[in-house]
Order: sequence, then C-alpha cells, then structure tokens
Amino acid sequence: MKDFKTVRDIDIKGKKVLVRVDFNVPLNGETVTDDTRIRAALPTINYLLENGAAVILMSHLGRPKGKKDPKYSLRPVALRLHELLGKPVEMAPDCIGEEVQKMAAALQPGQVLLLENVRFYPQETDNDPQFAKDLASLAEIYVNDAFGAAHRAHASTTGVAQYLPAVAGFLMEKELRELGQLLDNPQSPFVVLLGGAKVSDKIGVMQNLIGKADYLLVGGGMAFPFLKVQGLEIGKSLCDGDLSVPQGILEKAKGTKTQIVLPVDVVVAEELVEDAPHQVVDVEAIPADKMGLDIGPKTVEKFGQIIASAKTIFWNGPMGVFEKKPFDQGTRAVAQAVADSQARSVVGGGDSVAALTQAGLAAKITHVSTGGGASLEFIEGRQLPGVEALASK
Repeated sequence: MKDFKTVRDIDIKGKKVLVRVDFNVPLNGETVTDDTRIRAALPTINYLLENGAAVILMSHLGRPKGKKDPKYSLRPVALRLHELLGKPVEMAPDCIGEEVQKMAAALQPGQVLLLENVRFYPQETDNDPQFAKDLASLAEIYVNDAFGAAHRAHASTTGVAQYLPAVAGFLMEKELRELGQLLDNPQSPFVVLLGGAKVSDKIGVMQNLIGKADYLLVGGGMAFPFLKVQGLEIGKSLCDGDLSVPQGILEKAKGTKTQIVLPVDVVVAEELVEDAPHQVVDVEAIPADKMGLDIGPKTVEKFGQIIASAKTIFWNGPMGVFEKKPFDQGTRAVAQAVADSQARSVVGGGDSVAALTQAGLAAKITHVSTGGGASLEFIEGRQLPGVEALASK
C-alpha cells in the first residue's frame, strides 16, 4: 500500500481547505436518523479548525441522478454538524457557481462552509475535469476523508486532486491502516466471515484471502451455491450465477492453509415474510418446497467456536435475511461471538454494521469500517482511485 501524506504533513494555518467527507447519511424528512458518518469526520474537521484552517466540506447524499432534488439536500446534515461541532456551519446554496465562490472567498480561519450535494450535477460521477476544477478553485488544499467513496473515481474524490495538493484525513488514514493490517500482517488464526446474498459480490475477496486466512466461514444466501456444487439439494434457496465460481473457489483452497467452512444446518420456510412458519433442518435435508433463510443453531455453534479461537477477524455480510424475524438469529449470534472474542476484529459493510449497531455491540469491535463497497474492494486487493489520487510521502 502506498505511503500517503495526511493532514499532519502539511501546513494548513490560514489556508482554505476543501474536505471530501462522507455525509451520505439516512434521513427521515429533515432529521438525520444515524449520524455515525458525521461523527467519524469530526476528528479531521476539528484538527483543521484548531490549526487555523478555513474548512469547506463537500459530500454526496443518496442518488439524486444528477439533478437538483430538495429531498437530497445536505441542509439537515449542516444542522446536525452544527450541533456536534458546537459552532456555526454555513450552508451553501450550491456546490459551484458565483455565489459559492463568494462564500468561500469570505470564509475565515476557524469557520465551516458545507457545499450542497455534489451529485446534483452529472459531472460529479462522470469525473468531469471542468467540474473538478470549479470545486478545486474554492480552496488551496484538498483533504480526502471519505473512505466510503474512495472506490469511486468521481470529480470530488479523484478529479480535484489533479488541481490541488491532496492529503488524507484521519478517518481515511485509520481505515487504510486497519484494513491494510488484515492483508499485510494478520495474526493467526485469521478468521474471515462472509455472508450476504450473492457469491458474485464476494468472489474477489474470497480469492484474495485464500492462503492468507485460516478459516473462511460462509453464511447467508451465498452459502447455497457452495452447498449445491457439493451435490446437495437446496430447495428454493437463493442460488445466484454460475456454479463454476464456487467450484473454482473450493478448488483453489485445496492445498492451502485456508479451510472453507459451510453451514451444517439452516432455518427454512416456504416464503420470506416476517414470522413465517419455519423449521431447522440439516443441509442434507432441505425440503424441495422451502428456502433457507438463516444459518441454524448447530452452524452458529460451529462458527462460534472458530470465532472464539481467532486472533484476527474480518466480517462482511449477514448470515441470513436479518431484516425479517426470526431470520435474524444467526446474524445476531455471530455479532455477539465477534464482540465477545479477544481477537482484533474488523467489520465492513452496511448490513453487518447495522446488525452490530442494532444489538448495541459496535463498541466491542476493534474497527467498524464506514465503507462497505470500499472495504470489500480494498480487501480484494484492488487499487482505490480516491487513495491513489493522494500525494505520496
């Protein structure tokens, strides 16, 4: 991984600093319902303010499809940030244009300006050079602290770095350090827990971790293609894509230290509805008219024992359809096992993080990643455009 500069490595006193943050937070009308991502950016914002910078923040929110849409305005975020910082946060009416230029020019050291949603322009996702230049013209230094958007080559994540000195914020630095350790120097036993719906989303991760991880525990919908290639009947369970993929992964693991561990029992039901009639069956006995919707108690126990033995854990993806009871039990049990473990634990991905937060266990995890897609791409061993754009030491 490249050794990049951070905000500590540059002089920011009296400078205008443009910071890409990840304020893509859930809203209910005008209220921010989960401010985790705003809080995650506070160390960088406070450091810049305390060291005499004028701070201009930019972010996307949701998918407004390149058009101005008041329901994706960052205004509610400005209000919440004001409460968390305990100082005024000026809200710009746009992210580029004459009025924004004037507001940025008037901004004094110690003051904060939040630009409106950059995705109100299609040029943002197109990484349009002129749009990036217009954003860059507001400031003298660029800080990327939006790890959650680092896997996107957009104007505000990579384009701006062509026109300004570019360094990492503290959140970006922490994410890259924590995730980097998993790949470069994991203490053994290294246990990787993968769930979610599709094998196709996690192929790269599995391939990159074979030979590095001691155990790959597979749950969720992505377990069924693995069971199927071993000749088991999976009923109406989810089975996405080409079976040569799980076959190839199982083949690749042979002769390495990595053991791939699959569920031994599952919770099945005829349909996916809240509180559906359900039963626990061994994976050899999944009825033809039912679908597997969660890992069963024997699997929970088996996974739990392996998790308890771990020195390093990476978890991404739920073990079942955890949004609907009772198919949340496996994910909750695994979340508890990871939280109870003495290992260095890293959890990435929206659903796993949501499960931990709901269970009140997030504080017991070494590092909860703010970037689902970005953390997966990083663990796959891919270069993240937002990181590549940072200046090297």
